[in-house]
Amino acid sequence: MNRVVYAPGLAEPVGFAHAVVAGPGHAVYLGGQTAQGPDGAIVGSTLVEQFDVAAGNVVTALTAAGAAPDHLVSLIIYTTSVPEYRSSLRELGTVWRKHFGRHFPAVALLGVAELFDEAAKVELVGTAVIP
Repeated sequence: MNRVVYAPGLAEPVGFAHAVVAGPGHAVYLGGQTAQGPDGAIVGSTLVEQFDVAAGNVVTALTAAGAAPDHLVSLIIYTTSVPEYRSSLRELGTVWRKHFGRHFPAVALLGVAELFDEAAKVELVGTAVIP
């Protein structure tokens, strides 16, 4: 399995790991997942609503590749509103646990000016390793 690393000397991670040492297996590289519904339209108006749909899309893509949420080793979160993300941490934590449980891969949050779909507020890009 993958080994989560908490590095001494760094601030305690909350909701992410400092590093993940991937075990032997098959790598799965996910394309960016936004809150697109099956028809391609963005679902949800708030960042939390969109994160919920995007996280569900990540799990759907993982499942299609033969992987599971606990196989994620890295997740990059792109958002068009870091302030909205910060103010929604409690709700986002609930949504995270709904889709990923208490599994926390290496995570980065990046604020961006815009995403490809103008209605999108969040996009998730992940890497998984299937043991």
